[in-house]
Amino acid sequence: MVKALRDEIILRKGYTGTEQIETIYFGGGTPSVLSADELGTLIHVITEHYPVSATAEITIEANPDDLNPQKVKELRQIPINRFSIGIQSFFEDDLIWMNRAHSASEAHSSIKRVQDAGFENITADLIYGYPLLSNEKWKFNIRELIELRIPHISSYSITVEPATALASFINKGKQKPMDEHQSALQFEILMDELEEAGFEHYEISNFARPGLHSKHNSNYWEGVNYLGIGPSAHSFNGETRQWNVADNMKYIQALEGNKIPFEIEHLTLENRINEYIMTAIRTSKGMDLNLVSQRFNSDTGLQIMQNLEPFLEKEWAVIKDQSVTLSKVGKLFADHIASALFVDFKQ
Repeated sequence: MVKALRDEIILRKGYTGTEQIETIYFGGGTPSVLSADELGTLIHVITEHYPVSATAEITIEANPDDLNPQKVKELRQIPINRFSIGIQSFFEDDLIWMNRAHSASEAHSSIKRVQDAGFENITADLIYGYPLLSNEKWKFNIRELIELRIPHISSYSITVEPATALASFINKGKQKPMDEHQSALQFEILMDELEEAGFEHYEISNFARPGLHSKHNSNYWEGVNYLGIGPSAHSFNGETRQWNVADNMKYIQALEGNKIPFEIEHLTLENRINEYIMTAIRTSKGMDLNLVSQRFNSDTGLQIMQNLEPFLEKEWAVIKDQSVTLSKVGKLFADHIASALFVDFKQ
């Protein structure tokens, strides 16, 4: 697999043009199962074939149970400078219910271990909206990360994917369905707690101390080109979106023949506008109406404004300096608002 990844990195050179690489992100699946030497090799191949910024943000997603003392010590020897740790909860019952491999004590110790090794740029994930999570437990989880001095927090409402064990249990009545009201209330608690603690809510699911927004996440929401390497990885260069085959063996076999197994979609003007709306409206910067007119056309801006009117009246959205952002209540309906703003050239 590592050889296939190296080969794809080299073959994909040029997809995003000559732009300097500002972020490298090892995510999807569990990249922390790779050794530090393997991760270091991949970083070396990237820096050898791409123009990488000297101050690039290099993140690795990791499960707490992978961050043992030896692994953290080894990761200190390569250019990794940011950790994304999948904490999810500090309660044992919740972790068992989620089928997580780590324990509550490992959730704590993994963070302390990474901090003690000298890593300061850390983000932790929390999940809310599931039946076991009372509002008191939810506040405890949030406050634990604040007390642990985590500078960046990503938090998501649990989703029930089709064809999963959880979906099956719900369908058979063995598990309560998720409660949308509970999820909305816990999202409001999340916003209140982190705002009071001095965090900036810079994207619907992301909160950070001032100056510590994720460069990688921010670039994605701002429509910067990106290159994805590996099975299932997605790439975007402003004009096309492509994604690799999900099957590991098919991926490896294709790369052994110097071929990249991918599908591609050529984005229409309508696609590009709606993707901009979908990502920009989720951020604290908001959707720039001037940019819409400049990048697309003035008619597009007018159509968006017409679609926006009901949400301005409800005070779910506000316009300031030609930028559309969501109010606190509006953030509860972000996906609905984004889809309502989409333009349709067939109308």
